[in-house]
Amino acid sequence: MTIDQLDVRLISMLAAEPRIGVLECSRRLNVARGTVQARLDRMVERGVITGYGPDIDPTAIGYGVTAFVTLQIRQVSGHSPVVDRLALVPEVLEVHTITGGGDMLCRVVARSNADLQRVIDLIVDVDGVVRTSSVIALDTPVPYRTLPLVAAANRN
Repeated sequence: MTIDQLDVRLISMLAAEPRIGVLECSRRLNVARGTVQARLDRMVERGVITGYGPDIDPTAIGYGVTAFVTLQIRQVSGHSPVVDRLALVPEVLEVHTITGGGDMLCRVVARSNADLQRVIDLIVDVDGVVRTSSVIALDTPVPYRTLPLVAAANRN
């Protein structure tokens, strides 16, 4: 899906002020309310906008340690059974299948380094996980972001 400058402005506005209403968006963008609603509906339908929920900072709720855990898994029954079990661990925020030395990469959080060991133990206990390797994030100088990508997609 291609996006135009109005889409970029709309997405940027909603990212900056997630609680703003459609009517206020239309007023600020100088377009009809129906135009804003139609564009939002189209971007949701096509998977450009995937949610409107609040962004949660794990540190603010007591999970100050972030780590990336690379998993090597038994390839007998594929990734799905391992993914299903990993999804049951609340501290596992993301799971990606990857190329290279491992099979999966998980972003996890924990309350402390000692708690991280507990989380890693839960992951190692998942049937199909053969080995893990972890690194602890010291800082996040560039947090997850998509607005620069949205703006770049409009230029291409």
